[in-house]
Amino acid sequence: MKELIDNLYATQQLEPTEFKALIEGRTPELAEYLFDKANQIKTKHYSNDIYIRGLIEFTNYCKNDCYYCGIRKSNTNAQRYRLTEEEILNCCETGYALGFRTFVLQGGEDLYFSDDKLVHIIASIKKQYSDCAITLSIGERSYESYLAFYNAGAERYLLRHETADEEHYKKLHPQNLTLSNRKACLFDLKQIGFQIGCGFMVGSPFQTVDNLVEDLVFIKELQPHMVGIGPFIPHHETPFANEAGGSLELTLFMLGLIRLMVPEVLLPSTTALGTIDPLGREQGILAGANVVMPNLSPISVRNKYMLYDNKICTGDEAAECRFCMQKRMENIGYQVVVSRGDHFSLQ
Repeated sequence: MKELIDNLYATQQLEPTEFKALIEGRTPELAEYLFDKANQIKTKHYSNDIYIRGLIEFTNYCKNDCYYCGIRKSNTNAQRYRLTEEEILNCCETGYALGFRTFVLQGGEDLYFSDDKLVHIIASIKKQYSDCAITLSIGERSYESYLAFYNAGAERYLLRHETADEEHYKKLHPQNLTLSNRKACLFDLKQIGFQIGCGFMVGSPFQTVDNLVEDLVFIKELQPHMVGIGPFIPHHETPFANEAGGSLELTLFMLGLIRLMVPEVLLPSTTALGTIDPLGREQGILAGANVVMPNLSPISVRNKYMLYDNKICTGDEAAECRFCMQKRMENIGYQVVVSRGDHFSLQ
């Protein structure tokens, strides 16, 4: 098995059957070997730097009804909110003072935020913080919408594909949402010029090892600048409330594989990892990740943006999140850097 990891390290590619063999045959010893190789690659491109992104969860309204998501349209118990442009800019002001140079505007697919509203928000942030990168994570929109956001100053876009298998996708989403459209959006974004991020849940209901292999094959084809993965965690107000969650161990193994397959990729260690294990985010970094995303959202709304149960850091001030993360990274030998944290190819 180590020969397969060596081969992936050297060539950045394996056959699907080889990826499957690695995932099915993984052991603690093999995982340690993988993580060592992953960190060698990461250090080559990014030294021991960890990039921070300031996460602003600006709306939890969503027109979609994805079966795994706590802010799905059908969850009538969700306390809905929208931040005003002024509140979003206040988050940026706080974040800038704390050293954030990337702001991630994340929200449900909320049609209240029209193209014009979003363009105005993006332009306002860019006007005040011209040295900062703006990342959007607001779901599926038209090519024209994406182009307008890009022209307004947004440089990055995160759109998790969730699963690269058509049948699996149908088991996680209602009929009006299709994998083909999701993928088309990602390729549109890339064509426009965005730095793009995709990603998937590890351990989602009905997921097989073959599905995970398909995710890797798709990522290799797409060649994104960022990949966001995390364990599936159920939410009590969804159809998957009683499903088992994804494992830390498998998520870490997938992080290591992605780092070797796409060496320069920006790879977050997600809040979901920290939710299922107190040291989950640290373990994500030690498995090959190099990005963390502390929360800049106002405390008044944090516990309302609940995609899954028991999400951590909902009661912390922005400064607490920022310096807690810095200390956590320093404890494992890494340093949080004050920069836009661009992809290696753009530095």
